[in-house]
Amino acid sequence: MMLTDKEMRTIAEKYIDFLSREYDTEYMLFPEYIEKKAYGNIYAFDGKKYFETQDVEDHLIGTPPFLVEKESGKVVLFGTAYPLEKYLDFYENNALAPSLDLYWYPDTEKFSHK
Repeated sequence: MMLTDKEMRTIAEKYIDFLSREYDTEYMLFPEYIEKKAYGNIYAFDGKKYFETQDVEDHLIGTPPFLVEKESGKVVLFGTAYPLEKYLDFYENNALAPSLDLYWYPDTEKFSHK
């Protein structure tokens, strides 16, 4: 069963809430940014302070976009070394670099390499 846009948004918000608790920083999704792909939706986020001030000085480094897969509901984490398009190319060609925190599972709130 494929997830709806609303269900994927709920997962994205759950992931952001998880990060906020883990790193003791309030994060928020960019409300106007959702890139839709056949395999899921891509979301971007930053610290709440940035949204309040819109000051580039408050932008947090290390907050790359992420994908919520339409079929599985898992969150696929991208990095910051390349533009998003490069990570999407890696994803679409099953060539993302393996890492222990490549995926995040909303049902367990755990990271995994698979």
